[in-house]
Amino acid sequence: MFTQFVVKLYSRCNFGCPDCYVYEHRDRGWRAEPLVMSPATMRRLCVRIAEHLRRHRPERAQVALHGGEPLLAGPSAVERFARGLRDETEGLPTEVDLLVQTNASLLDRAFLDVFRRYGITVGVSVDGTPESHDRRRPDRGGRGTYAEVSRALSLLRTPRHRPLYRGLLCVIDIEADPVATYEALLEHEPPAVDLLLPLATWQFPPHRPPGAKDAPYGRWLAAMFDRWFDAARRETSVRLFDSLLDVQLGGTSSSEMWGQYGADVVVIQPSGLIEYNDVLKTVSSLAGRSPLHIAAHDFDRAAADPGFAAERAGLAGLCGQCRSCPVVDICGGGLRAHRHRPDNGFDNPSCYCPDLRFLIDHARKRLTNGVISLRARLDRKGMSA
Repeated sequence: MFTQFVVKLYSRCNFGCPDCYVYEHRDRGWRAEPLVMSPATMRRLCVRIAEHLRRHRPERAQVALHGGEPLLAGPSAVERFARGLRDETEGLPTEVDLLVQTNASLLDRAFLDVFRRYGITVGVSVDGTPESHDRRRPDRGGRGTYAEVSRALSLLRTPRHRPLYRGLLCVIDIEADPVATYEALLEHEPPAVDLLLPLATWQFPPHRPPGAKDAPYGRWLAAMFDRWFDAARRETSVRLFDSLLDVQLGGTSSSEMWGQYGADVVVIQPSGLIEYNDVLKTVSSLAGRSPLHIAAHDFDRAAADPGFAAERAGLAGLCGQCRSCPVVDICGGGLRAHRHRPDNGFDNPSCYCPDLRFLIDHARKRLTNGVISLRARLDRKGMSA
């Protein structure tokens, strides 16, 4: 069963991000895709999603409009898809969460009016400080885009549109200061922040600054974690940290980064091709592709495909080193794409393994010390059980 549908309304982007896994890594399949999903493909896709949810009846499902840059499709195309999805899923017991993930450069009142009508929430990609963002998310002419994204976020934060504001998505810039990055994100008053490690594999490893200590990404995240954890009040949700603490305390994870259950994500291209998790495009030109298409296959058929089964394999799909690790129930091996090596596929720990372990141990220590300190304060006040 799938509960996360990533819909590629548009196959191109107006930004030229040097680290983009769609356009700058190994895959070139986007070149064969139509620019925008046709009305007929939209209708068929909405029917496929609705029949899958009707058959399996999950409590919640998420449909994310993605790209490329989905707003390049225009307000009319976004409205056409949203209206079709809402019509097809009306009356289902499943709560369908419809969102758009955008670089926000084209966000305006026309789009926001469509979003209000159909209950579409907005996630915006912004990489921390203006300097980091302009370096990592330039437009096609190489110009920085922070100013226009900041303008769009100011519009999104107005009282009329604030209910649509889902949060920010930030890819970690190891060259930037983690606390300055967090505080720059806070300036946009996000209801939530999600952090992503740069997509990498053992063949194409993550950038590590010269002379950096071991686990540089783990140390970077730990510094941000401390700033977030030690705040006098809860300033925002950071999904990576909230999920890590939830799993540490025996709960479940809302982040692909943590937990042992794998991912239930399916990607639908503008042509109607059904593909595996998009992050696999960083592995090779074929790693994200399946032989399936919504014209001929429903999502139950897709769920039975070996490629999707591998994404959901959980602990059984991990290498022996991971399965014997004391924190495997928390880490879950990290993102599957990060485990890839050309000689043995995904039968490896994550290329971020030391970083994940560093952050897990750091968060556990902070959580334990926090509980001990709270108990001591309660004891002093005579309030402990």
